[in-house]
Amino acid sequence: MSVVTIFAPAKLNLFLAVTGRRTDGFHDLISVVAPLDFGDTLRAEPAEGFSLACDDPDVPCDETNLVLRAAAVFALAAGAAAGTTNASDRSTAAKFFLEKRVPMGAGLGGGSSDAVAALRALNLLSGDRLGPAALAAAAAQLGSDCPLFLQDGPVVVRGRGERVEPLPAPVAGRLRGRRVLLFKPAFGISTPWAYARLAALAGGSAAGGVYLPPVEAEARLAAWLGEAGAPAETLLFNNMEPPAFAKFLALPTLLEELRARFGLAARMSGSGSACFALLGDDAPVGAITDAIRAAWGDSALVVAARLEWSRPG
Repeated sequence: MSVVTIFAPAKLNLFLAVTGRRTDGFHDLISVVAPLDFGDTLRAEPAEGFSLACDDPDVPCDETNLVLRAAAVFALAAGAAAGTTNASDRSTAAKFFLEKRVPMGAGLGGGSSDAVAALRALNLLSGDRLGPAALAAAAAQLGSDCPLFLQDGPVVVRGRGERVEPLPAPVAGRLRGRRVLLFKPAFGISTPWAYARLAALAGGSAAGGVYLPPVEAEARLAAWLGEAGAPAETLLFNNMEPPAFAKFLALPTLLEELRARFGLAARMSGSGSACFALLGDDAPVGAITDAIRAAWGDSALVVAARLEWSRPG
């Protein structure tokens, strides 16, 4: 195999309950995450060493990029699987080209998805050096969001993101193919900032309700899972919104307008700044897009997509 092309889907957090801060500084969460048919594309081919190029000049192509960090993790894991510690094994080296469509600072998991695409590509190029468990361990080293991208469908994520469980097929069927509209303002939100701000709010005197207790989060999720035919609209929740909304007023202002004018189920995804609205078959997408651009300007990203999990390429 000389060239591998991997689709790296964006994700939506349909349900995101941050339940508390851990002693290691990370946060525990319970989330329902679904991949989209919108995302990046990563191409890899064998080379003398690891390198990365990208069609977006704003994307760093050095060792800070998760694609190259994933490559380094894969090389070590592949070496360990072969009984060596040679991180420069040329049989695992590759040059990557990234077609970047998922914006940074969006809460759509673009960087994490790219990293897992790199793991998948290198595994294919190397003849499946790593099995599923080793790939999952490698993904977990790269970030809390990474393990979920090894699944080809909607999942429930727990812990700091390392515990990933596919949704039961009948429940996943409620989500497959649902139309969504993604929209992101020109600014992004740093995930570390968002979680630090959430922790700061939780430490204040008016912190009641910042974190959702685990028992309540599990009860909400169980109720949706157990209600036959319950639509995605009744699941939507994100308690990462308060810290983002307190600083970036453009987010709640537009979401409230879209709910009032069009009756949309609209939320922020992850730590933001991207938001989404679930669309019915007769949703006036043109009018909704016009309202978004009137509020956020022509620089806003607006993308129609679907909840889907077949990987092209």
